[in-house]
This record gives sequence, C-alpha cells and structure tokens, in this order.
Amino acid sequence: MFGKIVYISDNVAHIEIPEGTPVATNLMNMHVIFEDENKKILGEVEDISEKLIKVGFLGEMVNNRFVGGVIRKPTLSARIRVITKEELALIVGAPVKGSMMLGVSPLYDDYPIYVDINDLFSNHMAVFGNTGSGKSCGVARLLQNVFTNPSFLPLKSNFFIFDAYGEYHNAFQTINQINPNYNFKFYTTNQVDDPTLRLRIPLWLLGVDDMALLLGAETHSQIPIIERMLKMVAIFSSDATVANDYKNHLIAKAIMTILYTNQTSASKRNDVFAILATCSTPQFNLEAPVQGIGYTRKFRECFIIDTAGNFPESNLMTDYVSSFIKEELETLEVKRNHYYTLSDLEKALEFTLISEGLLRNEKTSGEATTLKVRLHSLVIGENAQYFDYPEYITVENYISSLVATKEGRKAQIVNFNLEDVDDSFAKVVTKIFTKMLFDFTKRLKNRASIPFHIFLEESHRYVQNDTDKFLLGYNIFERVAKEGRKYGLIFNLISQRPVEISETVISQCSNFIIFKMTHPRDLDYIKKMLPNISADIIEKQKSLQPGTCVAFGKAFKVPMIIKMQMPSPEPSSSSCNVSNVWQVQIPQSGNTNG
Repeated sequence: MFGKIVYISDNVAHIEIPEGTPVATNLMNMHVIFEDENKKILGEVEDISEKLIKVGFLGEMVNNRFVGGVIRKPTLSARIRVITKEELALIVGAPVKGSMMLGVSPLYDDYPIYVDINDLFSNHMAVFGNTGSGKSCGVARLLQNVFTNPSFLPLKSNFFIFDAYGEYHNAFQTINQINPNYNFKFYTTNQVDDPTLRLRIPLWLLGVDDMALLLGAETHSQIPIIERMLKMVAIFSSDATVANDYKNHLIAKAIMTILYTNQTSASKRNDVFAILATCSTPQFNLEAPVQGIGYTRKFRECFIIDTAGNFPESNLMTDYVSSFIKEELETLEVKRNHYYTLSDLEKALEFTLISEGLLRNEKTSGEATTLKVRLHSLVIGENAQYFDYPEYITVENYISSLVATKEGRKAQIVNFNLEDVDDSFAKVVTKIFTKMLFDFTKRLKNRASIPFHIFLEESHRYVQNDTDKFLLGYNIFERVAKEGRKYGLIFNLISQRPVEISETVISQCSNFIIFKMTHPRDLDYIKKMLPNISADIIEKQKSLQPGTCVAFGKAFKVPMIIKMQMPSPEPSSSSCNVSNVWQVQIPQSGNTNG
C-alpha cells in the first residue's frame, strides 16, 4: 500500500501509491508509523488520491512512550506501515489506576480509549455540537463512566449540573444502584415537580455584585444605592431597638432636609407626607403623638398651614424631629449575618432612597426609581419563591446542604433544573452560584481541597460578552475561567453555539469534545479561538455520526475520533416522536360496503 516518500512539505509527508496497488480508502484518519535511523514517528492519514497519500506528523515514539511534536522529520527512505495494537495503546491509553474509559475508536474495530481522570477533570472543558449530535448523551455517558469505573471511587466529587431543560435527572437519579454511597440530588424550578425540591437561595448570601445583577443595574451610580440598601437591611434585621432608632434617625434627617429648603410650606408638607407614606415608625407616622408644653398634637397637625403660609407649630415640630437625630448611628457597624426576606429588602430600599445624598437628588432619582421598580417586580413576581429560604444559614452550611441528601448522605451529582425560568433569570442564578463557589474555594485553608465541577448546559445563554465588566469590573465566568482551576473550581461548557460564548472563557478551556458541527460561523470561530486546532479536525467535525466526537486537548495525546456508548439510563433529550403522536389506530372492519 505504501510506497516511498516523494517529498515532505511543512508537517506533511506525500507518499506514492505503488502502481497497480488498489487504493484502500479505509486508511483515512488511520495512524501510521515512519521507521528509520532508530526513530519512530507517528502520523495520521489526512488525504488519499489515486497516486498519493498525505500523512501529517503527530509525534514520536520514544522509549515505548509517545511524545507529541516532531523535531526530526523522517528521511525519504523511511519504512512506512500501519500502527500496531501495541503502539496504539501508547496513544489511546490503558486501563490503569487513575484512568477511565471514555469510548471506543471506530477506526480500530472499537478499540477502547482511556483518558487520565486528572488530565480530563482538573482543567476546563468544552463540549460542542449541533442539536441531535449527541452532546447530552455524551455528557451523561462521561459522568456515568466516572462512577461505573471499578477501580475508582469518586466519593468526594462535586458535580453541579445547571440543566436548561431538565434532561439529566433521568440519567443520574439511580446512581446509587451502582454504589449505595453514590447519591444524586435534584433542585428544580419546574412547578410540576415536587415543591420540596424547589430551588431556594438564601437572600442574605447575596453580595452587592449579586444584587446588582439580580436587579439589572446598568450604571455605576446604582452600585452605592445597592450597597446602602444591603447595609440598612442588615441593620433592620438585627436588634429591634437599634433598627427602630436607625429608622427614626433616617426619617428625621430626611424631614429636616426638606424643612430647610426654600420650598413653600405646602410643598414641604407634601414631601414629608410622601416620605411617611413609605417609611414610618411608631414615632414617625401621621397619627403619632407629639408632646408640647401642656398639650399634645398629632404629627399631621404640626403641618397645618396658617393664613401667612407658615407652620404655626414649626418649633414644636423641629424640636421633636431633631431629637431623633443621632449622628453616631452614621458609623454604626453591623454584621451581615441575619435573616431577611425580599419584603425586608424592599423596605430597606425605601429608607435608602430618603437617606442623605439621595433625597431630592435629580441625577440619581431616575436610576434609584428603576431599582425600586425592579425590586418590587421581583417581590410580587414568580421568581420571589426562589429566595424564600425558611431560616438563617451561613454560606458554608448552605453549600454543605446543597450536597447533602435528606438522609444526610453525600451527593456527588447535584442537578439544578432551570427549565421553568427565563434566560435572564437563569443567567443570574448561575452567576450567583458560580461566585458563591468561587469565593468559597478561595477561602479554603488548603487550596483546591474541595473541587467543584460546574456543568453549564446551553452555556451560550449564560457565558456571554455582557455588561458585567463595565458595571462590576469583572465577569464571574471569565474570572473563574482564568483563576478557578487553581482553586478547584472547574468549568464544563456544553453548547450548540460556541460563537455566542465569551472568547475569554473558551480560550481557557484545555479539553474539547466536539460532536458534529456544520454551521460555518461556529466552525470558523473554533478555528480562530484555538490556534492549535488543524483544518483536518474541523473537517472531521462536519461528518461525524451522532454519538461520535472529535476529542483533543491536554487529556489526549493526539486528536481522536471517539464513539461514545449510549448512556444507561439516558437523559430526557430525545426529539419528539411526531409519527407516534399523530398516528391514530384505524379500527378493523369485518366487511366493507361499496
């Protein structure tokens, strides 16, 4: 089959086909060995014509090991042959400790392909492919292989799957049948599912950045408003006496600010009444008693206007109001470790908007009103239920609870079903959890001692080039992509549209499992983003069968075509069976009438 090398150009050998030799088309993508001068060079058949075979160089076989890259090209007189099974094992791996079977090679009679678990899972990974190409089944099979590996017990693993369609529940719900120490946990946004499994996020665990994303903040001037709101809700949810004193202090300062303006008395009264309509206490409300010398007035009566356009009780009123101003409260230190609800947060925002620097500030009033409207929409909307956590919990205990079953066992796979919320809210949820896990892993005394793997299904919906960097100075997905690996927080992106994913995140992925892709923009994007990917790999992706992928990266010695087994059980990702749904059984009749 192989004649002599005609010439070598760049990284490709052009080999003649001896005259009269039939062309073996099944050589395409097969690996061959060049032998000469005590060296063995591995190549892959890239193209076959009637007279020539083109073979690209991949690496060298040195001391019974494969080394990627070729320093010395073979001579023109090198002997060429197809790789042996023994040599093939050097590049596709072997069933040794710390490895797992990924799939089989369709080129070599279903020869099993093994990968080093650490090389695959200690680095960010991307799984791409068209709809129906086998992505979901491939991911399910990948994780099932981890847990069915007889020589490996991943009892301390933490796989968090953010599931856009609720597909993976079926694939992992019976994982404890493999080993009773393996457990699966499920959180859902689907209203049909068991309400005890409903996704719940403790509101007090959200920081300024999280809240800015949740409320859709758009300008930098909205960030201080959110910061002050969170400080106030922390104060209001702590000691009741301190909370009431602080509220009185804020109301009193706001009223005094209004009273010292040059507005008409009627305008001042209207502004004060507007404040009391949203912010009130037992001491500050329209019916609160104000004690004078020998008489009592209701607070509203202090704002009666006489014929001269003045407040007759202005002295009584200002003395009463100023008595609640305590400047030492401005520097009050409060720990943000108290339980509060969305309604408490909304009330804190109301007090924030009357605080010094915001009241009567036309520049920020519109932006503050936007936050107020969005928070109220959240409070009265369906998404409020996802922040209805029953009791106070610390972030460490909350993360522990995420991976604990009702029986107190460790869950290795945690599935978050986000199918019942819109993309914008789902994006915020994934960012909240990603930041929470990132901050948690950074605080660990022993770096990377508790690794977490985040699988983002339909990641092009979330990992985008959005406005976070403008607003917050960073995008949490990009930060994790660049820094998370050293702390043990690993991304696994699953998408059919890589062109819509942040370039920064894709550039940090070290392993790629790519199923059939045909869209030219996506193929071109992958080629541009990954400088080491060859045109040959791009071409392979276009013609792959469902369930077959091209895998390359740190965990693979050379790019490989891999056929993955169907997962058992399968995820709920199959297409609608239209013919079965449409079809109606036609009753059989014993006789017909013409």
